[in-house]
Amino acid sequence: MTKDILIFGGGFIGSRLAEGLAARVCRKNIMSLRDAQAQIARYKPKVIINCIGYTGAANVDDCEKQKDQALFANVFVPLLLAEAAIRSGIKLVHISSGCIYHYDYRKDKPLAEEKDPDFLELYYSRTKIYAERALEALTRQRNILIARIRIPLDDRPHPRNILTKLLGYKRVIDLPNSITYIPDFIKALKHLISIDARGVYNVVNKGALRYPQLLEVYKRYVPDFAWQVVSYRALKLVRTNLVLSTRKLEKTGYKPRHIHKVLQECVAHYLSC
Repeated sequence: MTKDILIFGGGFIGSRLAEGLAARVCRKNIMSLRDAQAQIARYKPKVIINCIGYTGAANVDDCEKQKDQALFANVFVPLLLAEAAIRSGIKLVHISSGCIYHYDYRKDKPLAEEKDPDFLELYYSRTKIYAERALEALTRQRNILIARIRIPLDDRPHPRNILTKLLGYKRVIDLPNSITYIPDFIKALKHLISIDARGVYNVVNKGALRYPQLLEVYKRYVPDFAWQVVSYRALKLVRTNLVLSTRKLEKTGYKPRHIHKVLQECVAHYLSC
């Protein structure tokens, strides 16, 4: 896939995808349609993957302080890349987020792609909704794939890896959440590109994870590690906790592993790095 795929954005997800897909990376700032077209003309890819996005220097709360930066990176850039892809007759894969819904654990089932996004309390989530809804309208006639990921978990240390984050916290919540295990995400995305999938797909592992379950696996290797479980309300943070459906992804022939099946593998490799 080296010559066929060009990835825009060399951050956590972009770098991992570039490695896993053997793809080239464009790290140039995209400030205009001309910028996007120039890079496509230079590399001549058949597929471009948008991994450009602003999630905040520390966390998504920074988007509340840097609204213009978040709006440009998370909304305008995806649309510029979409227009450039359409004019060039190539495929756009946009890496989106599943953090766009309210969720009630007492009555909601895993959320399917067809449900309208409704979590507007975080500016980060709003920007992801803006971009996704615009791109989704184009997918009916254009070759655009929107891959929603959620809470990235990787088998190597990185500040954006949820395992790395949890190891730095003294308090964690105990609510089920959908997780995207990055090694599996790479395989799933490769599959979706190979079948020329279009539209919106939840690209997460099957099932849901409670953070203490991951930390219990880590504790088997590091017995002295300790944490405190607290209620979500005690953290006084605006966040969404939810579970996404993988049914649409499974119908394509790809079988996502249950998140509990990857924890041992993930932690063991993480500690060996």
